[in-house]
Amino acid sequence: MDKGKIVALEDRIPKLKEQRRRRANKRLVLLLLLFFTMIAIIAYIQSPLSRVKSIMVEGNEVYSDKEIIRTSGLTNNTNIWKVKQKDIAVKLKKLSEVKSTAVNIHWPNTIVIKVKEHKRMAYLKQEQYYFPVMDNGKVLKNKKTEIIPTTSPILFEFKEGAALKEMIKSLEILPKEIVNSISEIHYTPTKTDSYHISLFMNEGFEVSATLRNFAQKMVHYPSIISQLDPNKKGIIDLEVGSYFKTFEEEAEEKKVE
Repeated sequence: MDKGKIVALEDRIPKLKEQRRRRANKRLVLLLLLFFTMIAIIAYIQSPLSRVKSIMVEGNEVYSDKEIIRTSGLTNNTNIWKVKQKDIAVKLKKLSEVKSTAVNIHWPNTIVIKVKEHKRMAYLKQEQYYFPVMDNGKVLKNKKTEIIPTTSPILFEFKEGAALKEMIKSLEILPKEIVNSISEIHYTPTKTDSYHISLFMNEGFEVSATLRNFAQKMVHYPSIISQLDPNKKGIIDLEVGSYFKTFEEEAEEKKVE
């Protein structure tokens, strides 16, 4: 090498040592950083800072915040790292009026429980008790009351099954003002129609109908009664067509029979 410089081995050794020392120092710094990070994480997990500080409940009406939180199993001593959203959702679904839930963790230490409840569509009368009937057709046997509900129709002679589910589905479809006009709904099956029902309205009319087309026919109820004499009450038959018969005419026909 006539143009390059020849470096003696004795001169290269200090530089090699310096490079190795720097690499060793970098490794040591990384190891120390990793070590102290792990120590900090362990200390945080064991400290009160990692515990749930706030539990918020949203969307609940039937159940109180306390009931939801108690059922979830969460407390202010719960470690936020040990919170399992799916397990909490399973616990909350055991509540009869809870339809669905979502559990969200808001760091550093807040839990938000979002609840969607089943709607109470009607009340089933059995003996002296009234049982809530939910939008899925389930009757809540553990929620009985002796107080007459004023906000929902009262059902008679229904049992959990196809007819009750069809009844609830129809009530969900109907406009709220029509549902509010219904006082009582009696399940009155006949030989020719196992889905026959009789309704007693707040306006004093009786409605004879079948669940097979009840929602489609009942939606015209306001229009029908607007064309009737308000001083004459009777039965509105919606089974096949749509016609009206006063209670006096019905009584006369029964006498003839």
